[in-house]
Amino acid sequence: MNERVYNFYPGPATLPLPVLEAAREELLAFQSSGMSVMEISHRSKQYEGLQNETADRLKRLLKIGDNYKVLFLQGGASMQFDMVPMNFLTPEKTADYLVTGSFAQKAAAEGKYFGQVHTAVDTKEENFRRIPDPAELKFSPNPVYVHITSNNTIYGTQWQTFPDCGDVPLVADMSSDILSRPFDAKPFGLIYAGAQKNLGPAGVTIVIIREDLLAKANPNLPVMYRYETFAKNNSLYNTPPTFSIYMVSLVLKWLEDQGGVEAIYKHNQEKAALIYDAIDQSSGFYQGHAEKNSRSLMNVTFRLPSTELEEKFVREATDQGLVGLKGHRSVGGLRASIYNAMSYEGCKALADFMKDFLAKNG
Repeated sequence: MNERVYNFYPGPATLPLPVLEAAREELLAFQSSGMSVMEISHRSKQYEGLQNETADRLKRLLKIGDNYKVLFLQGGASMQFDMVPMNFLTPEKTADYLVTGSFAQKAAAEGKYFGQVHTAVDTKEENFRRIPDPAELKFSPNPVYVHITSNNTIYGTQWQTFPDCGDVPLVADMSSDILSRPFDAKPFGLIYAGAQKNLGPAGVTIVIIREDLLAKANPNLPVMYRYETFAKNNSLYNTPPTFSIYMVSLVLKWLEDQGGVEAIYKHNQEKAALIYDAIDQSSGFYQGHAEKNSRSLMNVTFRLPSTELEEKFVREATDQGLVGLKGHRSVGGLRASIYNAMSYEGCKALADFMKDFLAKNG
């Protein structure tokens, strides 16, 4: 197949076509260096300039100040499940975790290796169908941080507003919705995100850490597990994933060209509405997994009346160039991941297919 399909996979996920074309154009010679960005030394001024520009662009898009450091790490968001408590949690201290999905559950489980974990809320018994109300959150008396997963990729739920934790720093896994909508970053002491959903290809993890929290990090750790190591060395203590960072820089430039986070948020609302409307107007043929007030703009999860129809849906959608729609095994059904790079046209094509499939099979 030479033509590009509409890619609804949850990650690695679709990238903006202009980004792929730009990378192709300078693949052999990065900025007239005569070398690919995959070959150039990470110690060169040319590469360090690229990395600094990427960090600055990210801070501009998120509207965060110079009191935050942007770090480029490896190991995926899953590595941060350990690095966060390793740096800030000790056996005599407590961290609060808001468990609203599989990855939030995994993060809480890792925290227990380093200190006391208090589960402030857990919606597992409802198969993570919804985001809890503020009144349901039962915080511990003096947590060192409150951990939240902003968007639950598997279950298709998303925090619409973030909880008020006072002076306690919020720590957020934003892997699947970072830069998809505006938010106030000031309450967040640390934000982390694997790049492969909304920022670029797999291979780099972005950590954004506030300096006052960084100052409290445990210094008695192996060097590669200290946030301080990467902050002091501009993420160049060891060889960073240079190509992935380069691709993130192109994605961030593309996002600026679209009008920034505010513009992409409006676009995300419009394209998600196409699919949710197809669900809501199907007279129950399509059943959304997430409750309406908890629906994600990034991952749309739904079921059909039978597994046989779901399998048929996936087969026929794939034949029409709509790929990656099979749901996660813990939820089943279908899932359309529609991150920033998914086009309105792609969402419309899926919504039209859903209506046609309903007409033939409903």
